[in-house]
Order: sequence, then structure tokens, then C-alpha cells
Amino acid sequence: MAQLRLYVLVFVAGVCSLGVELTAARLLAPFFGTSTLVWANVIGLTLLYLSVGYWLGGRIADRWPSYRHLGGVVLLAAAAIAVLPFVTRPFLGAATDAFSSVETGVVLSSFAAVLIMFAVPITALGAVAPWAIRLAVQSVDEAGRVSGRLYALSTVGSLLGTFISVLLLVPWIGTRRTILVFALLLALAALPLLPRRAALVPIVVALLLLVPEQGVKAAPGDRVVWEGETQYQFAQIVDDRSGERVLRLNEGWATHSIKPGPTGLVGGYWDRLTCLPAAIGKPTDGRLAVLGNAGGTTAVQYARFWPTWRIDGVEIDQTVTELGYRYLGMREANLAVHTADARPWLDQSDARFDGIIIDAYHQPYIPFHLVTQEFFRSVEDHLTPGGAVMINVGAPAGHDQALTAIAQTMATVFPVVELSRVNAFNTIVAGYRDASTAVGAPARLRAAPAPLTPICAQVAADAERIGPTADPLTDDHAPVEWLTDTALLSYLQEGAPGAER
Repeated sequence: MAQLRLYVLVFVAGVCSLGVELTAARLLAPFFGTSTLVWANVIGLTLLYLSVGYWLGGRIADRWPSYRHLGGVVLLAAAAIAVLPFVTRPFLGAATDAFSSVETGVVLSSFAAVLIMFAVPITALGAVAPWAIRLAVQSVDEAGRVSGRLYALSTVGSLLGTFISVLLLVPWIGTRRTILVFALLLALAALPLLPRRAALVPIVVALLLLVPEQGVKAAPGDRVVWEGETQYQFAQIVDDRSGERVLRLNEGWATHSIKPGPTGLVGGYWDRLTCLPAAIGKPTDGRLAVLGNAGGTTAVQYARFWPTWRIDGVEIDQTVTELGYRYLGMREANLAVHTADARPWLDQSDARFDGIIIDAYHQPYIPFHLVTQEFFRSVEDHLTPGGAVMINVGAPAGHDQALTAIAQTMATVFPVVELSRVNAFNTIVAGYRDASTAVGAPARLRAAPAPLTPICAQVAADAERIGPTADPLTDDHAPVEWLTDTALLSYLQEGAPGAER
């Protein structure tokens, strides 16, 4: 019976170690995003804490080879995990304020403080396996068999923790309660090794589960209409200070969708994306694919300005699509939404399009597999003669390494590629399937119907021709995130204001 309790404890510790790691990333996402830098820090520090736990657990187990001491350490881990969502809130709130004022030092220090708070519970969980081995091994002859069994249990638990946290608990009950569930599981698993008075800890954790969530993330100056966690990210619908209804994701640096008003125009890069039919000279009966449909801003605008165009919107996050229908006017569009990853959907589609719009960046990144030479060849294959592609690229002015790499890669596939900078952060890159279409595009853009006339004329005026590179981005080598990280760090160090859209 004692060994059975030990095996259950090792299994539950495995569940919670990976579950807490993945949930920690979700705790950070609304404030710091989900960039590779965030993930590298979360994974790297988790491995560091586990390594320290393995070392300490082995040493302490030799000194106190006791079930009771092991149960106490696990109970400490449970308590430390339970308080995490509450003690980290001041630091996360400080990060929100710092992002809005571009105070890089506060952002980095808040990020570091939150990660350091995971040191105690993860280190304690790392101590469980070597301690359990010390208690379970009765003779040298069985050391290999017992240690293998325990590590297998821990690893299977980690596998289960990975899936139940990401696929079940977070979408169902949210990040904070998911963390509390893991804390409760740990406390319950430790109880059989401890005196009865230790039951106070799981009782307190269970009571914390009943505390209502008061909102995940504040939106200073804005009114939060809806917020929650999807299978992929944190999302907010807010009415901002100017009275516009917008969709924000994760850290909220950018507006990902906006509900068009009576004129159909919203400002920012979306208005320029509506110029594609004018550029290719096809005002009626066209077909458009929007890779990265989000809340449907582009689709709604096309329904207003180009009502006979059919639109296929591709959005990986079903919840974001539902928010678009519910809050952002997407029901107005002549739109078929496909819940899928953009590139596999395009590769598997037999359809051909007069225009393709790529607006799939996950602030501040465009997924690397959507900017490679191989992907642009697939885009070109799915365009009709005379068709064009437009891609929204986020890059701070003066730090356009990623933008240049993407545009020059496009130019290895399309005969004409042009840049049109929209604001301090957004640039539209257009690629024409046929050079002859590009020749007449400026005149057609200047003759676009009202109210698009000045916007499309500006696209023509701002157009900058880009040539191909000898070193394009490929599926094998596309360091887009590294280029973007470098640009953003330099931009923030200069104290430049962030882009609103």
C-alpha cells in the first residue's frame, strides 16, 4: 500500500510538472505574448528548475528517507502553485501599463519576476522522482527496475498533463482555475503520506476554485465587452476610447480586427487591402481567399465595396470566428469560413482565386511557414491569370529586416512585387501573378470607386518595387522570428511609441 501511494504521487507530480509549465505560458500570454522568446524562457527555466529539483531531491532523500518528508515537499509545491495566479497579478498588471508607455525595463523585470515565482513549485516537483526512488528501492538488485518504473510513470503523467491542460482544462475553465486544479491534485496525492491536519491545504485550494474571476486583463481607457481563453490564445473584444469595437489577442499590442462603421472604412491597413480588386481590374464576380480571417474585418469591407465577390476566410481559431459573427459584423459578409491552418488548407484546396490576402500574423510575428518560397509558389499556383496576393507585414519603420526578407522572397516567385507602407508599423506587400497586370495597376487604383478613391490612389503613390534575393526564406531556413525580435528590441530601446493597428 505504501508503494502504491508512492507510485500515485510520482504519476500526479508528472501530470502537474508539464501541466503547470504549459499553463504558465498561458498565464503569460495575455501580457507578454506567445513569441519564441517567451516559450524559450518558460521551457528553459522549467528545465533548470527541474534539474535543481532532481539534484536537491537526491541529496535530501539520502538524509531524510521518509514518506512524510516527501509528502511535505509535495504539499509545499501544491501551495506554491495555488498562490501563483494571485501573487503574479501585480507584476502582470505592471507589464500591461509598461507596454502602453513602452517602458522596456518594467516589461522585462515583470516577466522575470513572474518566471522566478515558478522556481519553488517546479523545483519541488523535480525532487519527487529521485526521492521516490530512494524510498522504493529495497535492494541494489531491483534498483534499475524500480527507477525505470517510476520514471515511466512520471513521463506518462507528463504526457497526460500536456494534453489535459491544453485541450481540456484551459479552454473549459481558464488558466487560473487550471493552475488551481493541478495544485489540488498534488495536495490530494500528498495527503496519504501526511498527518490529517495537512488536509487543510487541499480544502483551501478547493475554496480558491470558487473565487470568481474578476477579469483576466485590464484594458485602461477601454470597455471590455468579452474576454476569455480559446484553444490557441487569449482574446478580448473591447470598445476602445474612440468608440470602435475591436478584437485584441494576447498582449494586445495590435488590433487584429475592427468592426466597420457606416462608411465601411476603418483606418489602418485593412482599407488598403480592399484595393486588390481595383489593382487587378476585376470589380465584379471575383473570388478572394483571406488567410487569417480573424474577426472578419476584410470580409465585411469586401461585402460593402465589392458585393459580388465571394470570400473564403481561413481562421484556425473557431472561437475567434464566433466572436467575429457575434460582435464584429461578420454576418454581413458573403463569406464561407474554414476552421483550419492557412497553408495546409491552401495546399489541399482545388480552388483558384482572383485575390489572396494573407493576414495571419500572431502579433508580432507572421508564422514562418507563410512567408517562404515554397508557400508563395503554392499561392501563385492558386491564383487565376491576372490575380494578385497582398500580405500585411508588421515591421517598425527603420527596422525592416523581416519585411525586406519577405518581400524579396516573394519576388523570387512573382514577377512584380511592391511595398506600400501604411503607418509606423504596418506595410502591405503586393505580388502580381502576371507582369502585364502590374503595368496598368496604378491607373486602375487611381480610378477606384468612392469612397476607396483616395485610399487606392495612395497605394499607387506609395508603391515601391522590390527585386528578388539570392537567399530567399525557405521551409528549411526562415529566421523570421529572430529578425522580428531583433527589430522590436531595437525599436523599444529607442522608446518609440507602439503601433495601434
